[in-house]
Amino acid sequence: MNTHELIIVGAGPAGITAGVYAARKRMKVLMIAVDVGGQASLSWDVENYLGYQFITGPELAQKFKEHLDHFDVELREGEKATSVEKSGNTVNITTDKGEYAAQTVIVASGRRPRKLGVEGEDEFQNKGITYCATCDAPLFADMDVAVIGGGNAALDAAIQLTKIAKKIYLLEVKPQLTADSVMIEKAKESGKIVFNTDTKVKKIYGDKLVQGIEIVKGDTVEDLSVGGIFVEIGSTPVSDFVQGVKKDERGEIIINCSCETDIPGIFAAGDVTNVFAKQIIVACGEGAKAAIAAFDYVNRMGGKAA
Repeated sequence: MNTHELIIVGAGPAGITAGVYAARKRMKVLMIAVDVGGQASLSWDVENYLGYQFITGPELAQKFKEHLDHFDVELREGEKATSVEKSGNTVNITTDKGEYAAQTVIVASGRRPRKLGVEGEDEFQNKGITYCATCDAPLFADMDVAVIGGGNAALDAAIQLTKIAKKIYLLEVKPQLTADSVMIEKAKESGKIVFNTDTKVKKIYGDKLVQGIEIVKGDTVEDLSVGGIFVEIGSTPVSDFVQGVKKDERGEIIINCSCETDIPGIFAAGDVTNVFAKQIIVACGEGAKAAIAAFDYVNRMGGKAA
């Protein structure tokens, strides 16, 4: 089996940045990813990535991909990693399409959306329930819809929908919204969003497609007639395929300031880790650090990187 100096699992902001930095170090790099862009491609209004006063998530993800294309990085898109495990001085990676070996691996697999876990959710997934406003908002033109969540992702989704949907019900289980003030102010200015805090989703119902949502506010049970439901209640790290490394109670891979895990040769970067802030610009910085650390590791182990 051909052994790479570095394999990067994931092609979001952290993975792509790691790929660019590693390629500039002339490392032999393979990148494995289900898709390119990661959660960055799910954002709409990106106003805090330096160099762009405003850019959409899909546009920024495309810029990342174009930058990566300038470097000698082998990209295997549409391939899912199922196992990462250290054996001797080699890290073995298994995917749904093959097996690979590397001196080092950077796990930059990001996160997946968290589900509500209520009646009707699985039944109506992709039949009115969606976890990506950027992807699916146009399908709900001129409809009444619900956005579930109160953080930045939920407010971002609601703001996107103001240009498409007829009315947006924002449902948050906590007593108050947790999104940044600027996001809340922008949402209130639209005049299309109905805010509901202290509100719990009890049930999602419909026929062949979503027709409504049953909510609980205090002791009151209400029905909201909606044709679409956007679930924006956070995410969980995609780390289950990485064997042996230490993880925290949320399943995030624990790293030090050099993006090293507790297993030499296995690095991690971005939202899959316990890094404090889950932000595009932070993920990029972590990807750069991980690539530099992997390069140093290969050199210390007598690798051929130059």
